[in-house]
Amino acid sequence: MLNKIFLALMTLTLMTSATYAATLQDVENSFYPYKNSVPHAEGIKVGMVINADNWQVAKDVLDPVMLEFVKNGDYEINVAATTSFDLHPNYVDATKARLGKVMLGAEVGTINGSDAGRPFPAEPSQDDPRAGEKLAWNFKYGYNWGDSAAIKPFYWQYRNMKTGKIERNLTFNFHFLNFTHRVVNDPKPEILPNPSDLFRGTYLQVLAPFDVKNTQLLIHRYEDDQKRDNVYLYLGFQRRVRRLSSGQVTDAFLGSDLMIEDFEGYNGRIADMKWKYLGTRELLMPFYNHNDMPLEEKKDEDGYQFVKMVGKGGCFPAITWQLRKVYEVEAVPVDPGHPLSKRVHYFDAQTFTIPRTNMYDRKGDLWKSWTIAQAHPDFHLPQNKGTGVSIDDSFSMIDVQAQHCTTGKFKGIVDPALSPASKFTVQNMRASGR
Repeated sequence: MLNKIFLALMTLTLMTSATYAATLQDVENSFYPYKNSVPHAEGIKVGMVINADNWQVAKDVLDPVMLEFVKNGDYEINVAATTSFDLHPNYVDATKARLGKVMLGAEVGTINGSDAGRPFPAEPSQDDPRAGEKLAWNFKYGYNWGDSAAIKPFYWQYRNMKTGKIERNLTFNFHFLNFTHRVVNDPKPEILPNPSDLFRGTYLQVLAPFDVKNTQLLIHRYEDDQKRDNVYLYLGFQRRVRRLSSGQVTDAFLGSDLMIEDFEGYNGRIADMKWKYLGTRELLMPFYNHNDMPLEEKKDEDGYQFVKMVGKGGCFPAITWQLRKVYEVEAVPVDPGHPLSKRVHYFDAQTFTIPRTNMYDRKGDLWKSWTIAQAHPDFHLPQNKGTGVSIDDSFSMIDVQAQHCTTGKFKGIVDPALSPASKFTVQNMRASGR
């Protein structure tokens, strides 16, 4: 009986892969969706401001939660022209070189033939029962932060949305490193030795305030998606490293409105969710040129200025939004004990970042709304120009039930020298904590 079920799953996988095999034209369409035309919507014009007075014009081009914020007067949307966020040509070439070689495995969280590039560049289909899962793989193996990058510094602010009071300020350094799927920085396509077969490392260190200074978090994500992440936490006052259980990645991180699982839009395994493709839409999304925004007056030591926060409680970034091609995907946790009943993600079709996500509690009620705004690398720090990395540049996590938010301001730097492999070790956590 088990053999029959396995054979049936394998047959379905092979049929699905054959039916939705990608072509070179699919690659062009995937990476350059605005080459011949850009999205248009009735009543939406470049330069306009969408607010509580005219929100009806945006009812088809904003996700329902963001539309409600605008309708209620909590935030205004400034519309900018749609621009192309071209990813690095090496990533595009890696995708072309692997056409016809990448296939889903029989179980969710398994994949074959993908070691670089976008695994599934073909347009998703409602007829494909695993289309949502393929889009999730495109995100996991996306060019998010490139092969390696850092955020130095990274400011988080905890805010009372009703009063606008800033309750707490945290300063971090974040670091990212791909051990595999590398396409630009040597060594390619993998850092060796890699005895644990890691795919990616994320490391952060708290710089301030004093009570949590030197708290460190290290995440090891494996190439094998069915293998659980190793997550380590170093608490400065304890001066020891402890390994977190899988359940702790869905706890509030350092008292913020974020879970560890929320990082970068979704920071978990493909296997932990049931993925459903809901459709392709053209929506206003938070994409902009950082250097053209109304930035804070305060400057970093090199003159860099951060995005302002505006709107109700100061919970929204002061940026422009573009009409862009978007894939709407529902992610339902496999674990019935998960604090969420589902997430609804809005994947940007060109970059495969997740600029918008809405989260629902166990009862199915809206709980949180997550915005990770994207800056073009050519209008940012000089060292980011030409990197082909869509820069995470500002964020807003709003707890609509508690009327509270956590906001973030990035100084993202695409520089492999800032994130050597040695930084992504438990030994480094101990050494840095002394």
